[in-house]
Amino acid sequence: MNILILGGGGREHSLAWAVLQNPKCDRLVVAPGNAGIAAIAECASLDIEDGGAVVGFVEAESIDFVIVGPEAPLAAGVADRLRDAGVLVFGPSQAAAQLEASKAFTKAVCDAAGAPTAAYGHFTEANAAREYVSAQGAPIVVKADGLAAGKGVIIAETVADAHAAIDDMFGGAFGGAGAEVVIEEFMEGEEASFFVLCDGTDVLPIGTAQDHKRVGEGDTGPNTGGMGAYTPAPVLTDAVAERALSEIIRPTMAEMAKRGMPYQGVLYAGLMIKDGAPRLVEYNVRFGDPECQVMMMRLGAQALDLMHAAAEGRLNTAQVNWADDHAITVVMAADGYPGSYDKGAVIGGLDSLPETSSQMVFHAGTTEKDGKITASGGRVLNVTARGPSLRAAADAAYAMVDAIDFPGGFCRRDIGWRALD
Repeated sequence: MNILILGGGGREHSLAWAVLQNPKCDRLVVAPGNAGIAAIAECASLDIEDGGAVVGFVEAESIDFVIVGPEAPLAAGVADRLRDAGVLVFGPSQAAAQLEASKAFTKAVCDAAGAPTAAYGHFTEANAAREYVSAQGAPIVVKADGLAAGKGVIIAETVADAHAAIDDMFGGAFGGAGAEVVIEEFMEGEEASFFVLCDGTDVLPIGTAQDHKRVGEGDTGPNTGGMGAYTPAPVLTDAVAERALSEIIRPTMAEMAKRGMPYQGVLYAGLMIKDGAPRLVEYNVRFGDPECQVMMMRLGAQALDLMHAAAEGRLNTAQVNWADDHAITVVMAADGYPGSYDKGAVIGGLDSLPETSSQMVFHAGTTEKDGKITASGGRVLNVTARGPSLRAAADAAYAMVDAIDFPGGFCRRDIGWRALD
């Protein structure tokens, strides 16, 4: 197969790495890609949110299968344009992608499906939102309704903090994503990510992970797109996973089909787990980033077979084969992230690092300039390792981190602490 992956971050580098291990892949193109992806696959300059441009590229390059990495092209309807053109694609329709693109839509679907989630209010103007917070008290969670690159969620410890977050959102801090706001009860427990593939009818669990959203060690400081992740997630036991499937995910999928928008692709359920009972925090309609990196490290070549089966409606015959192992990824970010940060730092030491089925550095925000790898994003590298235990995987990952010369970069040194302590 000739395969196109849309996206240019660490998630897409790990997807490309896994896809290339499968002999069914004859040619791989990634658009737009990054410096790390360019070392293993063809990269193409393409507006991945322009469905017409993507279809034109697919037809010109004889692409057989398209894997959509990030959420923005899905929310823009790129998968719909591809399906209309008769192209096999992994990723939900624009209508189904509302499960991530609109927090209020997801809450309404959960209400209809009876899926347990946080109590909430949905607001289109600041005063009503502020009054709701004053009545509910704190801690409380303020969310931009739309897509905000993983940053539109504020956990407010005080009413004043919540009011400030509301003012920021309605004031344009998250662009159009904050034109509407959802305010939720603060749920206690331990958060974990549950990944399932869906083909419109069947659901296949493919793994669990936990990520670290806060920028600082001990899970402190502002939220980020994710500073690291590990898999599997000990808190998401088989019993909890089965409850999540029966109480949350399958009812949601049935409600989506009932609404005429059957879901096909990967569904990432963020769950809050307390006393063995899961409640939904949020849905994402694509692989998490950086959770995808640790998932791909353990799935390897079978990732392509599984995504292909979901796209063709064959999940009822598919299965996942897991090794009894663990994987961890450590994000190396630019100083200042998730706030303002400098670009252009030259990164050294990468050539000496292993590139194996157990150790990889996935590039998230890099470009090649004058033959050198330079930092071009907030999250720059995903240093990823696999081992027989989480401790072994963490030791291997941090040994790689220590071999990288990234002036102006930083990482958390405690990724996986919940499971390691």
